[in-house]
This record gives sequence, structure tokens and C-alpha cells, in this order.
Amino acid sequence: MFGINYIKFDSMTHVIHFKNGQIQKEGRGLSFFYFAPTSSIAAIPMGSNDLPFIFNETTSDYQSISIQGQVTYKIGNPKQLAELLDFTVNANGVNKKNESEKLNQRIINEAQTSTSSFIHKLGLKEAIRSAKQIEEKITEGLKSSPALAILGIDILSISVLAIKASPEMTRALETETREKLQQDADQAIYERRNFAVEQERKIKETELNTEIAIEEKKKQIDEKRMETEIQQADNDQKLREMKVKADISVENQRKLLIDQKTANDRKEAETQGFVVETTLKPYKDIDWKTLTALNNNPDPRFNIALAFRELAENADKIGNLNISPELLDSLLSEKK
Repeated sequence: MFGINYIKFDSMTHVIHFKNGQIQKEGRGLSFFYFAPTSSIAAIPMGSNDLPFIFNETTSDYQSISIQGQVTYKIGNPKQLAELLDFTVNANGVNKKNESEKLNQRIINEAQTSTSSFIHKLGLKEAIRSAKQIEEKITEGLKSSPALAILGIDILSISVLAIKASPEMTRALETETREKLQQDADQAIYERRNFAVEQERKIKETELNTEIAIEEKKKQIDEKRMETEIQQADNDQKLREMKVKADISVENQRKLLIDQKTANDRKEAETQGFVVETTLKPYKDIDWKTLTALNNNPDPRFNIALAFRELAENADKIGNLNISPELLDSLLSEKK
């Protein structure tokens, strides 16, 4: 009514009310009446903003990559920003110009400029794996940027979400990686087989060493058995020699005994012969008839036998001799 309007802003908006080129009111979350023909109101949002970005760069090996990320920032000095960009609002509180897009583009340009020289020094593979370094370069570049300092922008955080090569190069890298992984798999299979062969060799070597040890033990046992047998044979030989020596000693003793006995028997026989000879010496020259008479045997048969002997001695002088059967029969009968 009559050019007097009422406007209200939230607490996250910094408001500057100009009247005839002079600041009348300034602050956050203001509400007031103003005279439209002589007033101009600038509303600067104070909340943090997430600004996504994506830009392309070329690596040192002339490969194109795209860097995708996000910059989180806020307006630290709204009055200074209002002097450089037009954040004037209409009667409904809507900005007349879209200066936020211009601000965002300046931030993205500064971010790309900060990382450009760093990417140009890296190869493709290194660049793809350098997200953390790129974050640091962008953060360092934005925070030290004079342009952003003039605008009164505070950088809160930088996040690099993805670094991608071109689709063709991505497929090539995937193929290379796939081949490398296949080679690693083949190498792993080879190493596993080689390990299995090595283990098999060690097992066989252990078995052979065990067999050698067993054969060595058998050899030692055989040698020990042979030594035992040799010792036993030597002991048997010594026993036999001792037995032979003992037998020889016994035989020698027996021989000495026999010799001694023979000598004793000889002496005894000589003694007995001497006794007999001495005893018979007186009868040596006596006639047997005399000796028979000295015997004085009363047996008639003895006398008849002597008689027959005399007859036999004088047979050449006897012509005929008749002996009756009765006489012989009586002699024989008495003998029986």
C-alpha cells in the first residue's frame, strides 16, 4: 500500500537493507517494513552448501580422466560477498539473479585449477589411485585462493568420489588387470603345484632317509650280530681249546697213572716172580715124582693118574696093556 511493503527472512539468511544507497538494517532473520521505491534488499544464505563437481583432465601419458567429487562450503563474510555479487531479492524474497550458480562455477574453476598441474605430472594408473592426494591439492588450492578469499567463502571439506578413465581405456585397464590377475592366478597355481611337488619331494626324501636309516640300523644289527657270533665262536674255540687242554692234561695224567701203575705192576710182578722163584728154587732140581710123593695125596684116583702117566712114559717098553672097562667105569663113576 502506497509503496510500503513487509518482508520477513529466516534465521539462516543474512539480510542487508539499503535505502538510498545507505545500509539501514543488517543481520540474520530480520523482518521489517520498507518503502519499496527507495529500498533495495540483499539476502545471502548462510547455511553450508554441498557443491558437486566433475571435470576432465589429461595425464602425463595423454589419457583423459574425469574427476568427480564434492565441495562443502559456507559464506563466511556475507557483506563482502554482497558487494561482489548481486543477491538482491524482490518483494516476495526471491533473488532477482541466480548468483549462486556463478559462485559455484567460480569455486569449481578454482578446484580444477588447483589440481590441474598435479594431474598433468601423473600417469593414468597413478592418477586413478591418487584420490587422497587430489583432495589435499584441491583443499590447499581453494583455501589459499585469493579469489575465494575476496568473495568471503570458507571451505569446509573436499571429497573426491571417483576418478575414471575413458570407457575404452577403462576396458583396456580391466583387460590388463584381468590378464594380470589371471597371471597371478596361474602363478599361484604354479607355486601351489610347485609347493606340492616340493612337499612330495621332501616326503619321498624323508622316506628314503628313513629307509637309509633303517638299512643302516639293520647293518649295525648285522654287524653286531656278526661280532656276537664271532665272539661266541671265539669263546667256543677257547672253550674247546681249554677242553682239549684239559683232556690232554687228563690223558697225560692218565698216562702217568698208567705208567706208574705199569711200573708198580711190573715191580709187583717182579717181586712176586722173585718170591715164586725164591720159593721154587729149592724144588728146581727135585724130581717130580719126589714132589708128588711129598704131596702125599690120599686120593686113589690121583695115584691111578700117576700110574697111567708112568705107563705112558714107558709105553715103548710095554708090549700089551689091557684095561678092563669095569675099571674105567668105576673111575668115571666115582669122578661123577
